[in-house]
Amino acid sequence: MAKIAFIGAGSTVFARNLLGDILSNEELASSEIHLFDIDAQRLATSELVANRVADALEAPAKIVATTDRRAALDGADYAINMIQVGGYEPCTVTDFEIPKRFGLRQTIADTLGIGGIMRGLRTIPVMLSMGEDMQELCPDVWFLNYTNPMAINCRAMNRATSIRTVGLCHSVQGTAFELSLDLGIPYRDIQYRAAGINHMAFYLQFERDGEDLYPALREIASSGNAPAANRVRYEIMQRFGYFVTESSEHFAEYVPWFIKRDRGDLIDAFNVPLDEYPRRCVEQIADWEEERSRLENGEAFDVKPSFEYAATIIRSIETGKPRVVYGNVANDNLIDDLPSGCTVEVPCLVDGNGLQPTRIGALPPQLSALMRTNINVQELTVEAALTGRRDHVYHAAMLDPHTAAELDIQQIHDLVDALLEAHADWIPPLH
Repeated sequence: MAKIAFIGAGSTVFARNLLGDILSNEELASSEIHLFDIDAQRLATSELVANRVADALEAPAKIVATTDRRAALDGADYAINMIQVGGYEPCTVTDFEIPKRFGLRQTIADTLGIGGIMRGLRTIPVMLSMGEDMQELCPDVWFLNYTNPMAINCRAMNRATSIRTVGLCHSVQGTAFELSLDLGIPYRDIQYRAAGINHMAFYLQFERDGEDLYPALREIASSGNAPAANRVRYEIMQRFGYFVTESSEHFAEYVPWFIKRDRGDLIDAFNVPLDEYPRRCVEQIADWEEERSRLENGEAFDVKPSFEYAATIIRSIETGKPRVVYGNVANDNLIDDLPSGCTVEVPCLVDGNGLQPTRIGALPPQLSALMRTNINVQELTVEAALTGRRDHVYHAAMLDPHTAAELDIQQIHDLVDALLEAHADWIPPLH
């Protein structure tokens, strides 16, 4: 049976959800699951949870926990990456607090912006080290990456390694479900086609039985009935003609229009949740401590299906049964008006031949133009990480839409210096 390595398995709740998806499939129930994490305590909890998931599903899986990454990867058929280099403390806190001193506020800071740049610079070296191990120990592995910044990390892996890499996110299917609730239509009745880049893909079609649902979405926007948490995205649909797949709190910091330090009225009008990610982290850490206590005390928990694609991909490759997922892959003649080799998010057929991305052609020009403002930052961040050139970090930050809208060139330069100094233990020296 398949050997599946979980890298960063100390993310216990996420690992539990993926394990539930995998082991609930009869074809995968006997899989060999190897859990790896650098934190032995969190790993022990994840091992306990994994065994309880297997027991609850009566799945005869083999569960192995290890703090040896090479052992986890040796001979793996699939490697699922869910690491967070530097964690909430100190690195995420630093990514928010230092920019605040310069007047730059963020919401999530894990994909783009100055926070996304720093997270990419921390994460790429670890992932490339992982890639070296995989090239030696499991060269035919399918590397399923959940770690942000998605497009930056996948671009680095595709440029610097030969490992088959696909980035996975739940924003496409998750947003389609949200919109089904807004429209009052069962999710199962909706058909859609989306494409673009991670966290900035757009629904090119959104239908029910051949009926275009965009008029109904535009009616929600024009009537002022857009959910408060989604005002940014409904506004973007009104301005650009299509609905974006990632949440409003994410999207607000990918563009220059919604977060202005001297425009509290604008932030209020669009309900932009500044410092949202640190707030979530604090809540999740507290919730985790409670849940860990319950889990270790043997309290019952439900195994529920998730929106994640990992199990679907593994099952389709193992059984040959075709399914369609949305994956982040290299732009190899997939989207004509985005740069070759950049990371794009497109529908992919998965079967016994592996994962096969769908050619989209050209996007509506206003959408590809918007995406290129983000791709510029992604590409320069990867260039900085792969070449060790510090000037490319400045270039990435200066070209970031939100950062450039708030700070002048010297402030951006000084901010980069301050962050690189603070992250000196996490980012390899740049010259």
